[in-house]
Amino acid sequence: MDIRPIDDEYSVSGQITVEDLDQIKALGFKSIVCHRPDGESPDQTPFGVIEARAKELGLEITQVPVGPMGVTEEAVQGMVDALDEFPRPMLGYCRSGARSTAIYQKTHHIRG
Repeated sequence: MDIRPIDDEYSVSGQITVEDLDQIKALGFKSIVCHRPDGESPDQTPFGVIEARAKELGLEITQVPVGPMGVTEEAVQGMVDALDEFPRPMLGYCRSGARSTAIYQKTHHIRG
């Protein structure tokens, strides 16, 4: 797991696993947003599996998929909602971290 800070409140990572969640919690993250649609690759841990363990650990978590259409208006709204509702610091993840970075930059610009 390669966590890269974007600012004091938001960091990004490539795909995480259930085993990574204890470390994510220990690093002080309070919420997680998955930007990867389920079924994108055969080795991908399904969101529901990660969500169940995250909730056991007391982490807020949601899925705001960014798929082949890129960062859509609907995805931006989902991310704005997550940023408004969830505690930070927040971790966004996707396959490489690129989509999680792109959507944050778009929402950060909107939210000011």
